[in-house]
Amino acid sequence: MERTRNFCIIAHIDHGKSTLADRLLQETKTLNERDFQDQVLDSMDLERERGITIKSHAVNMEYDFEGEKYSLNLIDTPGHVDFSYEVSRSIAACEGALLIVDATQGIQAQTISNLYKAIENDLEIIPVLNKMDLANAQPEEVKDQIVDLIGCERELIIEASGKTGMGVKEILASIIDKVPPPTGNPEAPLQALIFDSMYNSFRGIYAYFRIMNGRIEKGDHVKFVSTGKEYHADEIGVLKLATDPRKVLSAGDVGYIISGIKISSEVKVGDTVTHVENPCDKAIDGFENVKPMVFAGVYPVDADDYEELRASMEKLQLNDASLSFEPESSAALGFGFRCGFLGLLHMEIIQERLEREFQMNVITTVPNVSYNVYTTKKDLIEVHNPSGLPPPTIIDYIEEPYISAQIISKSEYVGTVMNLCIDKRGTLKNQVYLTSDRVELSFEMPLAEIVFDFYDRLKSISRGYASFDYYQSSYQKAKLVRLDVLLNGEMVDALSTLIHQDNAYDFGRRMCVKLKELIPRQQFDIAIQAAIGAKIIARETVKALRKDVTAKCYGGDITRKRKLLEKQKKGKKRMRQVGNVEVPQKAFLAVLKLD
Repeated sequence: MERTRNFCIIAHIDHGKSTLADRLLQETKTLNERDFQDQVLDSMDLERERGITIKSHAVNMEYDFEGEKYSLNLIDTPGHVDFSYEVSRSIAACEGALLIVDATQGIQAQTISNLYKAIENDLEIIPVLNKMDLANAQPEEVKDQIVDLIGCERELIIEASGKTGMGVKEILASIIDKVPPPTGNPEAPLQALIFDSMYNSFRGIYAYFRIMNGRIEKGDHVKFVSTGKEYHADEIGVLKLATDPRKVLSAGDVGYIISGIKISSEVKVGDTVTHVENPCDKAIDGFENVKPMVFAGVYPVDADDYEELRASMEKLQLNDASLSFEPESSAALGFGFRCGFLGLLHMEIIQERLEREFQMNVITTVPNVSYNVYTTKKDLIEVHNPSGLPPPTIIDYIEEPYISAQIISKSEYVGTVMNLCIDKRGTLKNQVYLTSDRVELSFEMPLAEIVFDFYDRLKSISRGYASFDYYQSSYQKAKLVRLDVLLNGEMVDALSTLIHQDNAYDFGRRMCVKLKELIPRQQFDIAIQAAIGAKIIARETVKALRKDVTAKCYGGDITRKRKLLEKQKKGKKRMRQVGNVEVPQKAFLAVLKLD
């Protein structure tokens, strides 16, 4: 244990975390040149293309330092705000953290929130200034920000570059010097924290854990505390780039366990593993069941693919336990699933993985959050779907989830950022100048308002400088109404939304205008209406295509033309009665991008 070090990396998206991890793996000879590829810990193509870490990984590195052999466990963390619970469990499994800050961009909101989590867990923080090789790096200014934030001495900030490999030896040396070795009693009852899991189609689920106390041997009879399920440890080992089986692991080690589990819901991130015969007194603190924040319907484009979509979702859930789904049906789209996601990025990733890995063509409906509806009989109903809203006569009041948001921006954009937040029904709680030209704004705002396009608009009004982080704070009363869209008098349930009363009229009007552009013209008029209950609040008409029946009448009497037009009108009327409106896929997505 004296020569073991467990550490994680804290950084905002795109601050060079994965590239620096590559250099550490090369420096410790964990990775030979033949196997090397950029972002080696990011195993999905999607992660490489977007340059973000979606799934956290762990890797064990052996390093010779001053004649001693050290075992370093890097527990990687995802960088995006959607995955903050997984980050918190990775942090709980470590004793130290590398705080990586981009020398060109400075400290961002996500870095600060993850840093606070690390400080709460008493981790030793090692500040690293990355991307020092770039011409527009501002090392002195960014060092001032780091010193203000964590109160360290300027000399202790390591200057590094993931691209050139500068500073990597210093980082490894300071991990060994500063990060304390794991504390834990190898003789105590087994207590291990699960911080991630991975699915293998041959062997079932690999649960990645960090042993806090005790020891585990191959073949031991273990149980998972939160689910109460018992298993035998078929294989245990440490995580190199591939798995490396061992006979025994003890306190302070990071490793994996395979016990033939086939159902992802039985392995929960944050759960505690212990022995059946000699269990530990209490589970490790901080375990939560991950709650989805955003809900959307996912439907197959071709109704015959429903069963195939179910199988694809189940396979995806094995790799991503935070995805939840249940069957639902829609009059407009047929059978599909109501899915719960951690956030908008998570939703995009799932949609893209369905298309790439399973070749499923899907339509996603407008995302919304979950509301608490209290009825006049004081019952509580959780509503994830606008069509699940009870009739207005029995609703007493509705509560919607609120978030606390931190936005860090350059001071010149403060006005526009405030306007955006106030437009989204936010209230300003606090404003702190971190340096003379960087300001942190704290807002309280409804989660429903940031689901659509908030992040994109924030980036565009601040020219990409503003960074954003949030966590759910409470539920508050809200005046919400259900806005329905009718096509030729028939309701399209997939386009219904729950929206604040003050925004409903404007939104309804814009939605009708947008749909008018997107719905192709038919042989009959199509009425597009937005309605709240029985009250129509906006209307647009897609005019009928008309064949020019009077083309053959040139000159002559008007009555001949009139006669032909009247005849056409009668035919149109007949078509109107049986006409069915085709709504293209673009129309469902356009509602998200109304602004």
